[in-house]
Amino acid sequence: MNENIIEKIESLPPLPKTIIEIEEFRQQPEKEAFELLKIIEKDALIVSTLLKVSNSAMFGFRSKVETASKAINLLGINFTISIAIGGTIQNLLKTNLSAYGINSDDFMRASNLATTLASLWLNKISFELKEELVLPALLQEAGKFVLADIIDTSEKTEEFKELIASGKTLAQAEKEITGMTTSEITAKIFKHWKLSDNLINVIEYVDELDKCDEKYLEKSKILNVIKTVCNVTNAFSEENIALGLEKAKTFNLEPKPLQDAIDKLEDRLLDE
Repeated sequence: MNENIIEKIESLPPLPKTIIEIEEFRQQPEKEAFELLKIIEKDALIVSTLLKVSNSAMFGFRSKVETASKAINLLGINFTISIAIGGTIQNLLKTNLSAYGINSDDFMRASNLATTLASLWLNKISFELKEELVLPALLQEAGKFVLADIIDTSEKTEEFKELIASGKTLAQAEKEITGMTTSEITAKIFKHWKLSDNLINVIEYVDELDKCDEKYLEKSKILNVIKTVCNVTNAFSEENIALGLEKAKTFNLEPKPLQDAIDKLEDRLLDE
């Protein structure tokens, strides 16, 4: 099974030139919005995704966002980068997600909720943490596209669903069926695409925190909480919110800023 996964990852198409330019821009110490705009405007799909996300209820902007320039001004540089990279990567990996009982739109919604929750929550804790974790919060579930394909082609979909129905977490069921979890697969995909080591390291062991390097553990715990609340199969359900808050307490993360962020995002979602 592992060989099939590695083969699948190695056969992935390369990242588009625009995304390579955005990733290079992301790693610059000084960033100017007009430079990002020049890169983004080369790619109609990124502009379309950016406007679609900007106009969703979860941001609650009062007027319609009609240009990439206005989206960057409202969302900020790092958030815009996250949406641009995230949307493109999800489009590249697009496959049948039936093993998880969802479709690509469900996945995109959960991912956008995750990155918005990360921004609202971490904004109350640390600006540096927010800037660093908004992108991994959006991208950490990308490995599910590869896993879903492997589970489906191996004719293990029903077995996988039975494990979940029996009470196993998604990560436990993934490990049992394929030998790997989403966070491991996501890290391998990003290594294949030569994305930044920091992005890879904070994601790699989110599903298996006992294996995580102490240097990245706090960040991986935060991503684990976000992933729990925004579980792709039922994002922002009462059960998953409760689980996420409980994990935050277990991880010694102050629960009030998280609860405040959840409340704020829930209010926005009422307008959906």
